[in-house]
Amino acid sequence: MSEETNVQESVAEEVSQDALDNFVSLKKGDSVKGTIVKIEDNQAYVSLGYKYDGVIPIRELSAVQIENATDAVQIGQEVELKVVSIDDEKEKLVLSKRLVDGEKAWEVLEQRFESGEVFEVAVADVVKGGLVADVGVRGFIPASMVERHFVEDFSDYKGRTLRVKVKEIDRENNKVILSQKEVLDAEFEQSKKQVIASLEVGQELEGTVQRLTPFGAFVDIGGIDGLVHVSELSWQHVAHPKDVVAEGQAVRVKVLKVDPAAGKISLSLKAAQPGPWDTAGAQFAIGDIVTGTVRRIVPFGAFVEIAPGVEGLVHISQIAHRHIATPNEVLQEGQEVQAKVLDFNPADKRVSLSIKETEEAPEQAAPSARPERAPRAQKIEKIDNPNVSLSNESMSYSLAERFGDKLKNLK
Repeated sequence: MSEETNVQESVAEEVSQDALDNFVSLKKGDSVKGTIVKIEDNQAYVSLGYKYDGVIPIRELSAVQIENATDAVQIGQEVELKVVSIDDEKEKLVLSKRLVDGEKAWEVLEQRFESGEVFEVAVADVVKGGLVADVGVRGFIPASMVERHFVEDFSDYKGRTLRVKVKEIDRENNKVILSQKEVLDAEFEQSKKQVIASLEVGQELEGTVQRLTPFGAFVDIGGIDGLVHVSELSWQHVAHPKDVVAEGQAVRVKVLKVDPAAGKISLSLKAAQPGPWDTAGAQFAIGDIVTGTVRRIVPFGAFVEIAPGVEGLVHISQIAHRHIATPNEVLQEGQEVQAKVLDFNPADKRVSLSIKETEEAPEQAAPSARPERAPRAQKIEKIDNPNVSLSNESMSYSLAERFGDKLKNLK
């Protein structure tokens, strides 16, 4: 054997012995680095440069439950691992990626919690009460912290990427609570301030009806909602907003009021549309006979709607040909009547109407002859009654006799 051959064999033995020594020095809990060389039977094989490869069971690949090993690692990927167990006789080295990721994650998560950092996570699973994400450890997003609005079904959230903040962290109990809602709320408030600052009273905008309530409709006008009160939905009376608009409907609204301090915006649907008085000028003229509905009765008359949103006054003197003490003697609310237009002023939104002018006046009865006055009775001087005398002379005597003494006392 040549001297060169002996040297090569000696070097090879030294290298092999060094590798063996390095391997033998490994123990449970040690950290090592390796490369994923194979993924099979839902476990990953790792080359560590030792005599045999290590294996990462699927349960040690991630802090959350995964269905496939490929969800956590890929062939050729370099990974940092922790030794879980060594069995030289069976040449089995069990490694964990989950433990190393967890150790690193707590420090990062605590920093993110302190700073309020926003970061992205992928939803790994949908569980009862919320979502689960792998953030090095198991991160939980409660259902109430996923969106700004209520979500009934989260089944399609698996695999989605969410932007979250650390809401709560408890390392001792291995607990991490995440929230996307806080991120969305902060962005909404910032957007709201910007939109409110750009609004002006009288401005007209395009919007979308978001939700309906008994008192009005909330309309999205660029990321924030403004309220259209039920009284501002239409020029006509509206019993419920659903009678005029529907959720998701595109509408044009006018800004009535902006309150930056309270973050409130008042809008009007009807103000962005032609008003009934704008078109009434072409509908009515003085002298027209119109049909309308009694809407309100007041002591001095009745208001009659002759077109949607257009009411005219029938003064009490114009209700009937006969004298009436109150309008209720003839009219009632909701009653349909015919009236004549006496005066029409669209600019001032005033219409004077007359109901009696549409009716024939009752025929006047012919005046009867004035009866002659009965002749004045003559003074009765005497009544043919021997027991009664009403003559002036007898009356004077009787009075004098009756009151004489009192009259003397008064003198």
